[in-house]
Parts: sequence; structure tokens; C-alpha cells
Amino acid sequence: MDTRKPKQRIVALLAISLALAPAVSADLTLIYTGSFDLRIPAEPATGHAWMNDAVIEVPVSFDVIDLDVEITLTHTSVFDLQLFLEGPDGTRLTLNYYDPAHEFFEGEDYTGTIFDDEADIPIESGQAPFTGRFKPRAPAELSIFDGRDPQGLWAIQIYDAWHANIGVLEEVKLIFQTPEPAVFLLLLLGFPLTRPQKP
Repeated sequence: MDTRKPKQRIVALLAISLALAPAVSADLTLIYTGSFDLRIPAEPATGHAWMNDAVIEVPVSFDVIDLDVEITLTHTSVFDLQLFLEGPDGTRLTLNYYDPAHEFFEGEDYTGTIFDDEADIPIESGQAPFTGRFKPRAPAELSIFDGRDPQGLWAIQIYDAWHANIGVLEEVKLIFQTPEPAVFLLLLLGFPLTRPQKP
């Protein structure tokens, strides 16, 4: 019996599967959104300068290959604000802050501000109202969360250095990229292709 034909067919199928892989396997974008009405700072009348934490739960486990954070808030002087992101494992990252001795400016609001390691403009070079994509304040990088499991509670923490000015945190989005499981073998076996649903 000639066994060469079955072997050749398997090799051909593997070659086809490798050719198809880029078309059917791609990174998934998973977005977890929190809508808030949190005053910044929480109690200006008493001099407390911290906002209550804005907490977003990521209910599932997966591998992070990239994370961006989108923030929308109103505030009469964003120069006063220090923004932090804390992950479920307690890792804390400073998204933005200013040096009152050298970086004073006037301006209001973060409007759909996306902190993104791959952005062209560092946040310290941007102008209020901040709209668009900015790198987090150097040397902080969101890549510190790459390769981690994001399941659990995430928190946006905001410190207002001057409690006479007030604002409101309205919305936060955690935008994750995660590898999609390889599916080309399922296609070869005749299984239908279905993509996981985004939350």
C-alpha cells in the first residue's frame, strides 16, 4: 500500500492552515466601561482632596497584550489633578500629574482622553481640554500590565491638590487587547467559526 498520498494531504492541509491563520486569528479588543458621577475631590468643604475610587470589575480571566485607558471628567483646573490606575494585584501607575513649581497652566477637562503607550504625544505635551490619545506621564507605561491576568477590580484614583476647584468623573473605559485563540484547526475539521462576544 502506498502511504505517500495521505502524508502529502496532511502536509498540504497544514500549509493551508498556516496560510489561513493570519486571516482568522487576530487580537481581540475587550472594553470594560464604568459610568460614574464622582465628585473631585470627594469633600472639598472639609479639605479632603481625594476622589472616591472609581472601580471597574473585569469578570473574566485572559492574557493582556495591551491596555489603553479612556477617561472623561470635568474639572475647573485639571492642572491640580493627579490621576492613578490601580490593577487587581495592587500594581499602581501614575497616568498624569504636574509639577506646581514649573508646569502651571490654566485649562479644564479630560474629554475622551485615551492614555496609550503607542500614542505620538506625551500627556505632558498636551493641552487642556485633553482630547485624543496621549502617552502616560513618563516614565510610567501601561505595558506594566502586559502579560498579566486582568480579572478582578480596577480603580481610577484622583487626587486634587487644590480643593477649592471641583469637578466630576463621568466615565472610564479599560480597553484591553488579548490574543484570540487559534481557530484554523477548527476550520479544517469543519467546525463553524464563532467569535467571542465583547462585553
